[in-house]
Amino acid sequence: MVTPFIKSMADHCRLSIIIPVFNESQNLSFLLDQLQSLEMPDTEIIVVDDGSTDESWKIVAEKGARLIHHPYNIGNGAAVKSGIRAARGKLLVLMDGDGQHRPEDVPRLLKDAEKFHMVVGARGKGSRLRLHRYIANLVYNAFASYVTKFKVEDLTSGFRVLSRKDALRFIDLLPNTFSYPSTLTLAFLRSGLTVKYVPIQSLYRSGESKIRLATDGMRFLLIITKIATLFSPLRVFLPVSLFFFFTGIGYYLYTYVTEGRFTNMTVFLLTTAVIVFMMGLISEQIALLRMEQRSSPASEYPKGEGE
Repeated sequence: MVTPFIKSMADHCRLSIIIPVFNESQNLSFLLDQLQSLEMPDTEIIVVDDGSTDESWKIVAEKGARLIHHPYNIGNGAAVKSGIRAARGKLLVLMDGDGQHRPEDVPRLLKDAEKFHMVVGARGKGSRLRLHRYIANLVYNAFASYVTKFKVEDLTSGFRVLSRKDALRFIDLLPNTFSYPSTLTLAFLRSGLTVKYVPIQSLYRSGESKIRLATDGMRFLLIITKIATLFSPLRVFLPVSLFFFFTGIGYYLYTYVTEGRFTNMTVFLLTTAVIVFMMGLISEQIALLRMEQRSSPASEYPKGEGE
């Protein structure tokens, strides 16, 4: 009989590398070989098979990595959340299983892990990104930088290092889709946690991309807006309010000059501006209360402290 409350030293390690995969048999063997060749002590490799229909799970078993299996495809973010919950390490490395992230960059990210709450691999100019992905990332980074008042260099990078405690703090906010990196970044920055970007080079993924430009791109923008509204509502509500306000003033000046009257449309625009602004103020107060509830002593220190 196994007693679940009795834990041995084997139940803990320093580092957990979490790799979500879905039909990545052609890349997985090489990736695991490279990770194991790094010879990082006290490290576990967790591969979360998100309902693959190929033989990805067999490769994981052959390489001796730890396997978590989803009975059907839920989503990349869901796989990452399963890995976070199952991880035994104090530090987590999140990376994709499609071959675009280089294992030799893991030590470079870990170098700053004791000084920052999260270290992110930022894809540099030499990275082999498709043009539409590069343009989309520029838009996402600009919007996230505006919301957080911090220069976000790569919002959608799935290659990052963070503590398990901090990951569990925000795990219920993470979506089941590909946009979990965006959520993590905005949640950390708006909660006052430190983030460091380390330049890396990424490669084209093998096979067909699972991200669709139109559907997933719009979903990314919606999620960024949702998280921005959750943590910093006025950064979203205030520009909308100002738009209606100045449109109303402009329309009033136009109708006053041309018709000499104050129109119902002007009233509508100015009233909408006030309502949106007041909604922003209320949302800001709610956001502050939520952030206070999520505050924990462990997240006030960089990794390695407060454990």
